[in-house]
Amino acid sequence: MANALQQLIRERLDRKGWSYGEVARRGEIPRSTVHHLATTERVVRMPQSATLEGLSKGLELPLDTVRRAAAEACGIHVYGTPEAGDAAADPEVDLLIASVQKLSADDRRHVAALVESLLDRSTPQTPEK
Repeated sequence: MANALQQLIRERLDRKGWSYGEVARRGEIPRSTVHHLATTERVVRMPQSATLEGLSKGLELPLDTVRRAAAEACGIHVYGTPEAGDAAADPEVDLLIASVQKLSADDRRHVAALVESLLDRSTPQTPEK
């Protein structure tokens, strides 16, 4: 079964009649990168920002569409639709997502626990009766 990024690339290639090489040329990224992202079933790491920007340009799709598909291909599920100024368009969020991919499993668990505690702290608590 194809991941979200594979589906996005394949659908666009089929619709436009483009090759990997054409997308690579348009996006100014290596053909091997386009081919890899289009054929790899499990993307282990979030692609670099420059790669996503090139793929977006090459596929003639909004960057956020490509970024969301890449995130889902990495197992990062993005919910809702981002609006202008939303956190999904925040470069710090992109950096955090890309950085977390580089951590060990144990370190990721620590980060997840920290995020959960921060979210719990920011959620208004109802007093116990």
